[in-house]
Amino acid sequence: MNKSLRYIALLAILPLFTAGLGTDYFTNAEAVKGQGVGTSKYGSSTNICGLQLCSDYPGGKAAWNADRGSSNPVAPVTSEDTSHEVPLGEMSDKSSEDKMTEADLGSVLRLSRANVPATIPLHQGYYNGEDVYFIITDSSDPTHAEIITKNQGWQVELAPLLKNAPEEALSKTYMFTNGIEGDGVHGFQGEVFTSTPAQADVYSALTSHVHVTWNEDVTPRILDSDTMIMGAADNGEITLTPVNVVLNMPQIVWPGGQMMVKEDKTLTDMTPYGGGQVLDIDTEEMNVTFIAHRGWGPDGRTIYYIVTDATPSGPAGMMGVVSTPTSASLIANSAAVDLYQFKNGLTGTGPLGFQPGIAAGAPGDANYSPMWRIFMIGWENPENAQLLETIDDMNAYKEAGLIDIGIARPMDSDHIVNCPFIDPFQ
Repeated sequence: MNKSLRYIALLAILPLFTAGLGTDYFTNAEAVKGQGVGTSKYGSSTNICGLQLCSDYPGGKAAWNADRGSSNPVAPVTSEDTSHEVPLGEMSDKSSEDKMTEADLGSVLRLSRANVPATIPLHQGYYNGEDVYFIITDSSDPTHAEIITKNQGWQVELAPLLKNAPEEALSKTYMFTNGIEGDGVHGFQGEVFTSTPAQADVYSALTSHVHVTWNEDVTPRILDSDTMIMGAADNGEITLTPVNVVLNMPQIVWPGGQMMVKEDKTLTDMTPYGGGQVLDIDTEEMNVTFIAHRGWGPDGRTIYYIVTDATPSGPAGMMGVVSTPTSASLIANSAAVDLYQFKNGLTGTGPLGFQPGIAAGAPGDANYSPMWRIFMIGWENPENAQLLETIDDMNAYKEAGLIDIGIARPMDSDHIVNCPFIDPFQ
């Protein structure tokens, strides 16, 4: 397929996404700048000449200012090699195959391993006497992150900001600290949930916790529902202790339902976001395989993330993840962090068919959280788009008036996505 046809084919992906989001997905609301610390050669717009550094422009800023008024400006390039810059006016003399087209300027970005499988341990718990299978990806508390990481043999990321989540964004989960030995977080029976995605109005993957401890001289037994736990507490058999910790525990299988499994399990660098985020659920081997998507952290480091749930229902349905209306309460809360996606420009492996996004925080940062408030970046002149990799890049180009940034409002609703950042290669 030639570049022009490939460009058109990739653009065709966009309506498939926006159809599920509604016409108000992109707004012109003033952007909230990311809180991450970025480092980039584009740290200030002062030395930007159009879409490149003035030091990279032949003759420097003075020459660029002079060329702005001429009819033969230097064509922008998307690599750091400036030896191939060609005045736009001279392109008419080149063969048709050598002419720089819109596709040349906006369809060549392909990241290696842009979509990879990530196999994550499953845990078994209960809701109303039936089995629930879930994963644990993040903890607001370092002790729980360390304990769970060790027990499951898979990294739980520390996300201190989750402690700031309001009560309406949390669901309650009971953890057992003694009693019947099992595969629970503390080595005893499985956790008990008070809701599942089937109870969409109250379900949240973010869970507050109550420790359940069997009292002395009591014979422990399996308690598999909120009702049984309350009854045992009323009878003086157990002690309930609220714990100031929030875990990200997305449910994968619950009574009467499960996350969508993608029909086409063949992953490529251009696999679309639609149709599900899960490749396989194995309750015998106790693991689930997600698609891990590649992007950038605030300073340009490579990150991978999975998608487990979102609000509102349009984006959630398009991606094939759980709809969680309770997450909307995070829109102005510090438990959610900014994630910037692109709505035009360089075509690539981002969710809208353009370059991958940039996050304001990443694992190891004080402001990392798996809960993301989505902003959209749009190029004023998409045909002149360049690769942006850091928060500094983004802020500099916005200051220069080359991009606009607005908060996403699909279905005219608050938009939050649960995208835990993970290491898919562990």
